[in-house]
Amino acid sequence: MNNYYLEIKELIENYEINHRVRTLQDNSEKLLMNWNIGRLLVEAQGGNKRAKYGDDLIKKWSQKLSKLYGANYSYTNLKNMRQFYKLYPISHTLCDQLTWSHYRYLLPIKSENERNYYINQVILNSLSVRELRELIKSKAYDRLSYADKENIKLILDNTTLTIEDMIKDPI
Repeated sequence: MNNYYLEIKELIENYEINHRVRTLQDNSEKLLMNWNIGRLLVEAQGGNKRAKYGDDLIKKWSQKLSKLYGANYSYTNLKNMRQFYKLYPISHTLCDQLTWSHYRYLLPIKSENERNYYINQVILNSLSVRELRELIKSKAYDRLSYADKENIKLILDNTTLTIEDMIKDPI
């Protein structure tokens, strides 16, 4: 009787781990695609310095892409992708633990230290998009001391996932 339970438990764990790995891979692909779209938009508009003047190009392309592929390629989303590339010009600095939705809430934040603070909070506390939005709304960064606000580094390299991290707690 106990062997059946252990076998069922192992099947579920394997499924959950594989599902999480596929989800992370899909997220990585989407982030990289959006980053590359942003890079191409900036290049098509003549580089970083002139990219802000190319909104007409984005409007024209967003209409065509939205007809072909849906609302994910709207004018606003393409502008967000362009901003995404401009804020993270090196693709390996992206964090796979954040989704595109997380990054969309971080794009309007001008201060790199503030963005890094919120990214670190998402990583350390496994914050959902809703929780990140609430943290930003509550101005958690502004409540830090001045010394704590200076030179906030990302903690991307030190994160390793365990089985417990890979399986969402149902409770």
